[in-house]
Amino acid sequence: MFSGASNFVQGVDTAFVLILGISIFFLVGLTVLMLYFIWRYHHKRNPVATQIHGSNKLEILWTVIPTILVLVMFYYGYKGWFPMKNAPPDAMEVNTIARMWSWSFEYENGKTSTTLILPVDRPVKLNLIAVDILHSLYIPAFRVKQDMVPGRKDNMMWFIPQKTGTYDLFCTEYCGLRHSYMYTEVQVMSQEEFDAWYSDTTGVVVAAGEGGETMSEASQLGRKVLENKGCIACHSLDGSVVVGPSFLGLYGKKEIVETDGKEREITVDDAYISRSIYEPDADLVKGYRKGQMISYKDQVTEEDVQNIIEFLKTLKK
Repeated sequence: MFSGASNFVQGVDTAFVLILGISIFFLVGLTVLMLYFIWRYHHKRNPVATQIHGSNKLEILWTVIPTILVLVMFYYGYKGWFPMKNAPPDAMEVNTIARMWSWSFEYENGKTSTTLILPVDRPVKLNLIAVDILHSLYIPAFRVKQDMVPGRKDNMMWFIPQKTGTYDLFCTEYCGLRHSYMYTEVQVMSQEEFDAWYSDTTGVVVAAGEGGETMSEASQLGRKVLENKGCIACHSLDGSVVVGPSFLGLYGKKEIVETDGKEREITVDDAYISRSIYEPDADLVKGYRKGQMISYKDQVTEEDVQNIIEFLKTLKK
């Protein structure tokens, strides 16, 4: 409460405390009044029912007072909400992409991350993009939340992180089987630390494969693409079946697929992987439903696909 983690905390918390205080006051007051009436008008103390006629003064009183209270609550709620609608022109922009079931963040210099990394005391504008179904971005510590609707343009949220640290980021719109997996973090750091991270464009941070073997730069980049695009949310690396087939031991494996309504056996090779990324329902592995995966034709380049293939080759049983 009143943590000051972002510039919106004060306004939201003030409205919350005011509404909570008014609610508690009336809860206690009405409960006490009700108990008093039960005691005062018990049949032993009031054996003959008393007819109470209307009172214009009371009716005016209990109309005017609630109206004033509602207007006060509206004022503080509006005062906390209105600044959220217009981002400063100098705000740092980050494209925030939600998909089943992961987040990815793209910065102005082309850098991508699965964690939202920000500098302290600098306005940030998140351009909210949902690539498949409804999602909703929520950062509790910053008191900001915004629905993400596929195809909606100019959908954004903005804030100023005011304290360094790590904060939770959730999806709060139920979006299917692994909705609870749409969890990541906001890391707020000093401007110097952020500049060092932002200017580091090496992009390769994975040093070894699942079995501990040394990975080539291409395969490391391939894994990073899979992580940034949320592929690992639906395709496991350990053999477990989630929404789609596991990546473990996939390359070179023989599969029964449905093509144009007919079953046929294929070997998972470069061509099959490329087509599955761009046309996921063209050769559908038997046992899986259509429409579970969107096309990544406009999101993944041919070079990315080749890097993904190199990474999949390292996932051997």
